Amino acid sequence: MAKARAASRKKQATTEGPVTVAPKTSRGGTKGRVEGEFSKGKRVTRSEKREALMQTVRNDVKKMGHELPLRLLEKLVDRFMVVDLSPKDYKRILELTVSNFEEHQIDPTESAGILAAQSIGEPGTQMTMRTFHYAGVAEVNVTLGLPRLIEIVDARRQPSTPIMEIPLKRKYGKDEATARRIASEIEVTTLYDIADIETDIINMQVVAQLHLDRMERKGIKVEDVVDALGKNKKIKGEVTSSKGQVTIKSGETSYKSLQALVDIVRITKVKGLLGIQRAILRQTPEGWIIYSEGSNLPGVLELEGVDSKRVNTNNITEIFQVLGIEAARNAVIFEAYRTLSEQGLTVDIRHIMLIADIMTNGGDLKAIGRHGISGKKSSILARAAFEITTNHLLKAGIIGEIDPLAGVAENIIVGQPVTLGTGAVTLVYKPPAAELVKKAQEAYPPLKPHESPLEVAGIGGEEETAAIGDPLAQSE
Repeated sequence: MAKARAASRKKQATTEGPVTVAPKTSRGGTKGRVEGEFSKGKRVTRSEKREALMQTVRNDVKKMGHELPLRLLEKLVDRFMVVDLSPKDYKRILELTVSNFEEHQIDPTESAGILAAQSIGEPGTQMTMRTFHYAGVAEVNVTLGLPRLIEIVDARRQPSTPIMEIPLKRKYGKDEATARRIASEIEVTTLYDIADIETDIINMQVVAQLHLDRMERKGIKVEDVVDALGKNKKIKGEVTSSKGQVTIKSGETSYKSLQALVDIVRITKVKGLLGIQRAILRQTPEGWIIYSEGSNLPGVLELEGVDSKRVNTNNITEIFQVLGIEAARNAVIFEAYRTLSEQGLTVDIRHIMLIADIMTNGGDLKAIGRHGISGKKSSILARAAFEITTNHLLKAGIIGEIDPLAGVAENIIVGQPVTLGTGAVTLVYKPPAAELVKKAQEAYPPLKPHESPLEVAGIGGEEETAAIGDPLAQSE
C-alpha cells in the first residue's frame, strides 16, 4: 500500500512538472536556504526555485561585503541547483569564490591598455599570413591568421572572405531534400546559370535557351525567369517565352545597346539572396547545416526553416547594422578569440574584451587606427606619435590646441613620469598644526645674541673650552 502511494506521488510529480518542496537538510545548506523562502508543502517550479537561490546567494555575498558579476552568480547557482551542500561547505565555497574573484581583479592605476595591446600584439607576430579552407568545409576558403585579425580591429565594412554558418530548425534539418531546397533559396542563381544566352542580330533581340533540368533542380519555373527579367529596370524591351526559351527585345536599334543588353540579361538574378555566391550543405549529428560564400544576414533571418538564434556570419559590420552594438561587441570578441585560438595562441579573453569595449563604447563600431580610436585621442602628442606627425602638429598649432599631458605616450615624449602605478599618486605635505609648532619652540628656544650652541648644550665656560682645545690649533 505504501509503495503504491509513493509510486502514485512520483507519477503525479513527473506528469505535472512542479514538485513539492520537502526539507531534507538544515536551513543553512543550499536546498535548505531555498526551501526557507517557501512555505512547507507549496508547489514550486524549477525556475522559481532557481530565482530564489539566485537572490539568496546574492544577499549572502553582499553580507560578506562584496559583489560578484551576474555571470559568476549564474554559474554558482547552476552548480548549487544540482549539488546539496552543508551550511559549512556552502559558506566555504562563497568565501573561496569571492577571494579568487578579488585576487584576479586588476590593481588600481595598472596599465590595462598597454597590457592588452602587448598580450595581443606579441602573439600576432607569430601568426600566419595564409588563407585556409574553412574548418570542415574544404570547398570554402576563409582568411585566417594575421590578415583576419587586422580585419577585425580595423572594423572593415566587408571582410575579404565573407562566410555564413546557417543551421536549420530540427524538423527542417533532418531531411536532405528540404535542406537543399532552402540552400537553393539562399544561393544566388542568375540567368547565365540556367540558360545559354544568344544574340539574334537580325531581329535585334537576345534569346535565352533554358536548361529545364537545371531549373528543376533549383526549383525555378519559366514564369519566374520572365518575372525576374520584367522587374529588371535596365531592360526596356518586351520579354516573351515559348517552348523552353525566353526572348528579350532590344529597346534600341544599335549593336552597342544590344551587346549591353546581353551583359544585363546574363547577370539578372532569378532566385536567391544578393551577396551569397554559393551555398554548401554539410551533415552534422544535429542535422544539416548550410555554409555560404558571401553574407546576407537580414535576408537569411527572414527565411522559413532557418534557426535564427544560431545563424552566424563573420561580417561584424553587418551584425552591427542588423542586431545592434551589443551583438557587434560579442562578434568582435568571438572572432578575435577564435582567430587566435586557431593558430594555437592562448590569449586571456579579458584583453580581447577590453579592445571590443573600446571599439563599441561610443554606440557605433570604430576601428583601432588613425581613422578611429587612435586618430581621435584628446592628446596632440599621442596622435602625432601614432601617424602623420607633421599634419597633427601643424593643425594643433594653427588652432591653438592644448595638450593636458594626461596619457602615457605624451608624458614619455616630454620626459616626465607617466600617470600609471606609483606615477598616478601625488604626495602632498600637510604642515603641522600651530599648537605643535608652539610646543616645539618652547622645547627648543631660538639662540640669543652672542650665545654659542655649546653653551645651549651645557658645555659652555672657559675651563671646558680649554679642555676641549682649539680645533684650529689641533688641525695645524
